[in-house]
Amino acid sequence: MPVLTRAFVKASLVWLALALIAGVWQQIPGSLRAGLHSVYIHLLAYGWLSQLIFGVALWMFPLYSKQKPRGSTWLGWLCFATLNSGLSLRVIFEMLSAYISSPIIAWMLVLAAMMKWLAGVAFVALTWRRIRER
Repeated sequence: MPVLTRAFVKASLVWLALALIAGVWQQIPGSLRAGLHSVYIHLLAYGWLSQLIFGVALWMFPLYSKQKPRGSTWLGWLCFATLNSGLSLRVIFEMLSAYISSPIIAWMLVLAAMMKWLAGVAFVALTWRRIRER
C-alpha cells in the first residue's frame, strides 16, 4: 500500500475516532455543545469518509504510467494537507463561532471551506487521467 494511501487511511481513522467522541459529547446533558453537530457531520463526511475514499481510490484506480504509477506525488500530498488543514480549521472555528461572533472567525470558516474545495480539485486532477478506457 502506498505511503500516501496509508496516510489518508490512518488520518481517516483518527477523524472517525474524533467524530465518535463528538457524537457522544453531543448527548451529555449540560455539556458545551453549541456548534458540535456541524463539527460532528464534518468529521464524519470530510474527516472519515472522504479521506478513506481518497486514499483507497489513489491506491486502487488504474495506474497513471509505469514511471509515475499514481501520478503526481506533490499533488497527492497537497490534497492530503489541504483537506486535513481545512477540516482542522473548520472544527476549531465552527466551535468558536457558536460562542463568539467575529468577522475573523467567519473568514476562517471561509478559508476552511476553500481549503477543502482545493483538496477536492487536487483529488480530481490527480485521478482524472487514471480513469480511461482500455
